[in-house]
Amino acid sequence: MTPTDDEISAQLRPDVPHAARIWNYWMGGKDNFVADRAAGDAVAQVYPEIVLMAQHSRRFLIRVVRYLAAEAGIRQFLDIGTGLPTMQNTHEVAQVVAPEAQTVYVDNDPLVLVHARALMAQAPGKGRTTHVAADYHQPELILAEAAEVLDFSRPVAVMFMGVMGYEPDLTVVSSIVHRVLDATAPGSHLVLWDGTNTTPAVVEGAARLAQSGGVPYILRSPEQIGSLFDGLELVEPGLVQITAWRPDGEPPWLDAYGAVARKP
Repeated sequence: MTPTDDEISAQLRPDVPHAARIWNYWMGGKDNFVADRAAGDAVAQVYPEIVLMAQHSRRFLIRVVRYLAAEAGIRQFLDIGTGLPTMQNTHEVAQVVAPEAQTVYVDNDPLVLVHARALMAQAPGKGRTTHVAADYHQPELILAEAAEVLDFSRPVAVMFMGVMGYEPDLTVVSSIVHRVLDATAPGSHLVLWDGTNTTPAVVEGAARLAQSGGVPYILRSPEQIGSLFDGLELVEPGLVQITAWRPDGEPPWLDAYGAVARKP
């Protein structure tokens, strides 16, 4: 059952740092609290590149969704762990190319749900856009509710954008990803990126996040992230730093890798 606005408001904990709001702070947004900013600053003190990572993760999303809609012909998007809406969200980018594109966002953060409802009310376009209140550990629930909007007999782009580090067990991550992909049609695509343990500074940043009260974030190697695409056909340029995926400028180095892959 979808929670009411009052039920959502009762769940808000401004005194506890929360991942979606910390990320919003790094992106320059205003939907965050003192505890979120303190946790974000603790990370940025030892890994200032986290702010660039937040900004470039959105640029990666824009390039990927534009590719999927314009070149791969995808008209359905399932964005799991979407976080707080900012500018150029998945449905907005897709509908510039294909106004009929349909998007289902998935998140379990109360503040995300409040903002998502407001955003959806402002998106009366031809393509339907909706939001599912669920945790990514509930793939069957996500699929059941998303099926009210998406036709899983046709290709779907499944997106996990910088969220799988909150699950410490890579086996569980792989199970979630493949349980969702297994329900999709051939020609569907997986888009996934995550932070990587590729420099000492980013590892220290992750430690500071946990020390400041934020949910621990597990950094993995690029090879571990690459294993999540097993059985799929990687789209060029394959698994790379997110800034190097079909870049629109000189890409900076970032401890974040991702890829786009097609289900055969």
